[in-house]
Amino acid sequence: MHSLKDKTIVLTGTAGGIGQSVAELLSTMGATLVLTDINSDKLEQLNHGFNDKHYTVAADLASAEGRSKLVECCSEMLSPPQMLINIAGINQFARLTDYSDEQLDKLVTVNLISQIALCRDFLPLFSRLPSASIINVGSILGSIGMPGYSVYCATKFGLRGFSEALSRELLDSSVAVRYFAPRATQTALNDKRVNEMNKALGNAMDTPEQVAAELVSFLQNHDKRGYLGWPEKLFVRINSLFPSLVDRSFQKQLAVIKRYM
Repeated sequence: MHSLKDKTIVLTGTAGGIGQSVAELLSTMGATLVLTDINSDKLEQLNHGFNDKHYTVAADLASAEGRSKLVECCSEMLSPPQMLINIAGINQFARLTDYSDEQLDKLVTVNLISQIALCRDFLPLFSRLPSASIINVGSILGSIGMPGYSVYCATKFGLRGFSEALSRELLDSSVAVRYFAPRATQTALNDKRVNEMNKALGNAMDTPEQVAAELVSFLQNHDKRGYLGWPEKLFVRINSLFPSLVDRSFQKQLAVIKRYM
């Protein structure tokens, strides 16, 4: 297994539930972190709690200016980062007809376009290193389309496809691109309706600490793809081979799902 001690790692979405838990775990393992989030107060509060202080970059990564600020900071470090973990994202559980143009634009920009752009912006820096890696954190819903999450699924399907294509594009380089997909997680991204719906459907929800532990374990192995949760891993395979079976499963659950929409 790869040691993460003394690795310098860029971590986006650090003020969120999963991001914060990943930062805390990586810090205890001796990694040096570049913590970034749009919320500067939460970012500094998090860093203040660590025994070893890390770098912080308050930036809106959905903007070109924010991404440039982060990459410039990393480029000027004596020991530049060898790893980028893209966790930042937002969620919305709603019928497609309930989305405004602004909501559509924000979800696609934050979850997909900014992730793609950040990978692009880090490649010149990473390509100069002996080895580097990009880990894009998606979702099980990047492999299974679920009612109420049509736009979110579109962004996560897109992130999964992008990660796979970029990974193959860089096979002859020193940069590895990997994809990690958690299942439903108990964070602020999921409101009360979502939590109640998952309970009614019998869907398991992991804590941010559980997801962080699995993600860090994934970082230490050589797998290109990681999917968290059982039977969710099985459903990903079934959906890719026999999607009509999953159609029928959701048809049985649809009334319950729409009750909480």
